[in-house]
Amino acid sequence: MSVATDRSAARRPREPGTPPRSLVVLASAALVTGTGFAIWLLPAETDGWAGAARAPRAGVEPPRLTTRTAAAQRPEPVLPPPVTVRPSGFVPFVDPGHDPHFNLPRAARENHVRWFTLGHLTAGQNGCTPVWAGRREQDDSPIPSGLGRLRAAGGDAGLAFGGRAGSELAVACADVGHLTAAYRQAVGAFGVTYIDFEVREPDDDGTVLRRAGAITALQREAAAKGRPLTVSFTLPVTGAGLTLRDQAMLRSTREAGVEIAAVNLLAPIRRTLTGRADLHAVAVAVRAAQPQIARSLGEAASWHRIALTPVLSGPQDLTAADARKLTAFTTRNGLAWLSTRGAAPSPEVARLLTALSR
Repeated sequence: MSVATDRSAARRPREPGTPPRSLVVLASAALVTGTGFAIWLLPAETDGWAGAARAPRAGVEPPRLTTRTAAAQRPEPVLPPPVTVRPSGFVPFVDPGHDPHFNLPRAARENHVRWFTLGHLTAGQNGCTPVWAGRREQDDSPIPSGLGRLRAAGGDAGLAFGGRAGSELAVACADVGHLTAAYRQAVGAFGVTYIDFEVREPDDDGTVLRRAGAITALQREAAAKGRPLTVSFTLPVTGAGLTLRDQAMLRSTREAGVEIAAVNLLAPIRRTLTGRADLHAVAVAVRAAQPQIARSLGEAASWHRIALTPVLSGPQDLTAADARKLTAFTTRNGLAWLSTRGAAPSPEVARLLTALSR
């Protein structure tokens, strides 16, 4: 018996309404082929939602379905890594409270400097509002309009809180949440990446921890946005270095989570019996403070975290020779930056000091 005869005997009559078997086979093949082609067209991942059978990583919430459009679901562009920006060279101090029309771009161009410090911001009447030197509202100044042009030219400026004219915000603002908001308001209004805290009087433990908590919150927020916030403290220095209270303040602030980039030393210029500036006393004060700052910041060495700011009672306090000595001392020891406070130096001295920024 032939095979053909066997198949013929095995056939059964087709029931009415049933399609021919050959047509069913063709339809099944088409379905399998079409499904496979559709699967091949799907991407391997769809915004991280593909592979539903995989368990989410520990501590990571599984993605949630949304009704966003396909365009809105596209991943955000990856930003370049942030560049840490902090003062360097010679950093002039500008007081918008006394000189609200100071032209930052022109000063940067004429004096060949890149960085300025704007201050001081202190507590207003309600204790939690920053104002210039206790008098002028923070936003009542044309200084911010010059900041954009300064930055466009490659310069920048930071903010200084505290000082002698008024109370530092952490002293007057007793609520850490309101204090954080006050600092955040100032930082955001000027778009700064550097802030300084000038502490002239010893703070109580509550003030130190309140300020540290607010700064830590701001630094974490800034890091999350890719714009690190550089923080320094400006403290008076004597021949014995820093006071024990200031050393404890720095240590407690660091232990509370604040990243302290530098300690700016305020060194008054004394005069010798011959009438000259006693720069030797300034050098002694800085050398005395160096190991104290290192211990407070938890480092073995700290020269690069020290800035120096001589305080002048008049332009005559510094001669051209004094300016050369100060810039040489700053360069030789690798200090973070050099500045002046009090009276403005003479034009010749200022030109020699700004040579650090060139």
